[in-house]
Amino acid sequence: MSDPQEKLSPEQIDDAGLTGWSRDGDTIRAHFATGDFATGLRLVDLVGDSAEAANHHPDILLTYPEVSITLSSHDVGGITSRDVDLARTINEHAASLGVPPGQ
Repeated sequence: MSDPQEKLSPEQIDDAGLTGWSRDGDTIRAHFATGDFATGLRLVDLVGDSAEAANHHPDILLTYPEVSITLSSHDVGGITSRDVDLARTINEHAASLGVPPGQ
């Protein structure tokens, strides 16, 4: 998974071991039950900072009481190592807030 411009196979995505993330076509998705709006907003803020730093931007839906995130590398039309890396970072942010990922 070294070339950030190369689409990953379904097997490579499954082998990445992304807890709480599921494949949906050319995307991976996760939902985080934040329990309240303020925690969800903090998660979105952390994800936004990481997305800007990586120059890779997810689709985010903030509702009460969860955050849903979809990742895809639109420039290559599929899932790349950039998505896997950002998904791992998002899971770390969620864990720091005590929010486990769910599908």
